[in-house]
Amino acid sequence: MKRILSFVVLIFLFSSFAFQKTTWVVIGDSITYLNEHANETGNRITKGYMTRVVEQLPDIEYINKGYNGWTSGRIAEKIEELNLVKADVYSVFLGTNDWWVGRPLGAFSDYENNTGNGTLNGSFRLIINKLRSLNKDAKIILITPMQRADFVYVANMKNNAYGSYKDKKGQTLAQFAEAINAIGKFEHISVVDLYNTNRLKVKKLVKYKRLKDPKTGTYKNFKYPAFIDVPFNPETDEYPYPLEAIDMTYDGLHPSDKGYEVIAKMLIKELKK
Repeated sequence: MKRILSFVVLIFLFSSFAFQKTTWVVIGDSITYLNEHANETGNRITKGYMTRVVEQLPDIEYINKGYNGWTSGRIAEKIEELNLVKADVYSVFLGTNDWWVGRPLGAFSDYENNTGNGTLNGSFRLIINKLRSLNKDAKIILITPMQRADFVYVANMKNNAYGSYKDKKGQTLAQFAEAINAIGKFEHISVVDLYNTNRLKVKKLVKYKRLKDPKTGTYKNFKYPAFIDVPFNPETDEYPYPLEAIDMTYDGLHPSDKGYEVIAKMLIKELKK
């Protein structure tokens, strides 16, 4: 009887261990948030990168902590209010909004010396400190921003922004990606470097931008970089990215299904480690 009971207990313990899932907390901005909100893309996507990852790695369950328009500074400021939990893996995918709103990048010394939330470097230190306080043994993955073409929001064309082919307030998006890479190297943290991924270069983000030809007034499909200096009027013009223009992004900034698949594959490679 004792042998049977011991065997049953062992089976129970083994089963509990065998089916224990890996928890992945995913911190990010709208590119992360949209995973469960395809309707907010005009249904131009079907699913985001997290869903694609867990379809391939079903032993992982994720918690989406993506916030539309948030910077690393806002995440760091609200870090104690985000209800972050102890997890096996954390990923941090931020930086593109920091660049666009003109937040100071700061110096790497801001990260090293934990100078506070005034720069991107300082914000990342606060975020990583929090994650390590939740689980010092967790795997942390940093994800650099993607390059950007001209962004035009599907639901409101007045919400638009030029691409990463030029600087904003004297800072380039490439510098923000470099800073995140430097933090990863310093901390021996994995970095998924989307910015320097060939398949996500700015010229591959959209097939074209449909705009009025300044010479003729008729609509014409302008490829990158020809569209850079062609004016766009959100009050009168048609949406410049018809479905046929979608490539790695559906609006110049946010990944399409094709773009999300690239991101998912890169993360799967890291998570398999």
